[in-house]
Amino acid sequence: MTSSVAVLGAGSWGTAFSQVLADAGNDVRLWARRSSAAEEIRSSRQNAAYLPGIHLPEAVRATADAREALDGAEVVVLAVPSQTLRANLAAWAPDLPAGAAFLSLAKGIESGSCLRMSEVVTQSLAVAEERVAVLTGPNLAREIAERQPAAAVIGARDEEVGRRLQEVCATAYFRPYTNPDVVGCELGGAVKNVIALAVGMAVGMGLGDNAKASLVTRGLAETARLGAALGADPLTFAGLAGLGDLVATCFSPLSRNRSFGERLGRGVPLEETKALIHQTAEGVGSAESVLELARSHGVDMPITEQVVRVVREGASPREAVEAFMARSTKPER
Repeated sequence: MTSSVAVLGAGSWGTAFSQVLADAGNDVRLWARRSSAAEEIRSSRQNAAYLPGIHLPEAVRATADAREALDGAEVVVLAVPSQTLRANLAAWAPDLPAGAAFLSLAKGIESGSCLRMSEVVTQSLAVAEERVAVLTGPNLAREIAERQPAAAVIGARDEEVGRRLQEVCATAYFRPYTNPDVVGCELGGAVKNVIALAVGMAVGMGLGDNAKASLVTRGLAETARLGAALGADPLTFAGLAGLGDLVATCFSPLSRNRSFGERLGRGVPLEETKALIHQTAEGVGSAESVLELARSHGVDMPITEQVVRVVREGASPREAVEAFMARSTKPER
């Protein structure tokens, strides 16, 4: 069944997911912040700044007018960075269709409030949490834009909403599962970006596979501890939203967070790295919020703590590794 879908945000993931939605048979309107980007997509069917060489289907209609994108939308996909979501929602609120389902693609924790993205949506728009779902999993935008096989998880509290969104984005190459554990899905997506920064630093420093595997494994343990404190289902972290997303983000050179960390590990200063990575590395903006959330619930997250020391307090990656390795020994759990 064809649905009218608005995708708000024309970065790499918003653009790639627009293609998925179009391939699934939907009428898709893609909102771009810059009018030049919308015009480029309309005229050449490409978004060269983010996905060069990818030809977008005609069913993806680009516009720089949010009201036009939202007109009559049955599903609203939120594809803007986590730290800008609240401000964007305030601007879009008057034009958001009544009764639409919301699907958040952002993977982060809001600075200051320490809220997950679904919480930002429900608080900002005063909508029922059952109408707000999240999409997560090992979903590197470039590979999906190339129509390589991938799986994802739709975290939705309402089973009917979850199934509806599942149908909206299922294609021959994109397989979405559903999971009612929205908390676990969002935490897996947010924390993996922080761990990927740590793995990237290790790569940039020339450390080997033992170090990378240790960071991934202990990073998953940190995520699971935080999830347990917030009421998430432990099994979520063994699935696509947890281990799957963590592995893809930590080991792929396509990962913005892994690439950001790698440059830091090579000694590139933080501000210079930000200038080199033209897209948002969500882990940089969310690391401190993840740590604050953990501390408020009495959860120990030593890898996250060291990442914060590097991206917020100016510590070097080598100092962070030394501090992590100097921790007292204890049972694995």
